[in-house]
Amino acid sequence: MPQPKGKSGNPNGRPKGTPNKVTRDLRGWINKLLADNQAQIKRDFKALEPKDRVTLYERFCAYVIPKQQAQSVNFEQITSEQISELAANVLNNLNENER
Repeated sequence: MPQPKGKSGNPNGRPKGTPNKVTRDLRGWINKLLADNQAQIKRDFKALEPKDRVTLYERFCAYVIPKQQAQSVNFEQITSEQISELAANVLNNLNENER
C-alpha cells in the first residue's frame, strides 16, 4: 500500500534541503578544482576579449547576486495629489542634477 501524501516511509531519513552524497561530492570536487586552479583561471579571464570577459562576469554574478523580482504598482490606488507630488520630486531631482 502506498504512503499517504506528505508522509515518509523513513521518518529518520535525510532532512529536507540536505544534498545527497553525489551532489555533495560533486560540489566538493568543483570547489577543489577551482581553488587549485585559481591563478590559471585569473590568467584565462584576463586573456579574454573585453566583450567575452563581461559576458563571463555577468554569468558568474548570477550565482552570487540574487535576481530582482519584478515590482508592480497599481496606479488606480494613487491619488492625483500623490501623482503631482511624485512628478514635482522627479522634476526637482532632474533640475538639481543639471546644475
